[in-house]
Amino acid sequence: MHFLHTMIRISDLQRSIDFYTQCLGMKLIRTMDFPDMKFTLAYLGYESNPAQAELELTYNYGVESYEMGNAYGHIALSTDDIYGLCNQLRDAGVKITREPGPLKGTDIVLAFLEDPDGYKIELIEHKD
Repeated sequence: MHFLHTMIRISDLQRSIDFYTQCLGMKLIRTMDFPDMKFTLAYLGYESNPAQAELELTYNYGVESYEMGNAYGHIALSTDDIYGLCNQLRDAGVKITREPGPLKGTDIVLAFLEDPDGYKIELIEHKD
């Protein structure tokens, strides 16, 4: 078994691609358009399968918003400078929902932000 990807539905394909590539440094790995079925897929990541799992963005033509529901949690990413990254993201207009800092009772430093569709993203600092 191998973990391939996680899929989220988004309301604006280019806006989401720009967010994940420009703000979070992912690469656009490939896109697949299915006009007969009225959706487009974009796969992003830091490396492609099988080296790392990818994030699949699904854009359904004409859908402008989705309800998050109460089951979705977050996507987690690591960074070696959480404070610098959060400052950079904030300056770019990204909504930081939990400022970087230690998780109570641990030495784990984390922060939370939202993507353009409101999906939560957890940043965890991992210094090499």
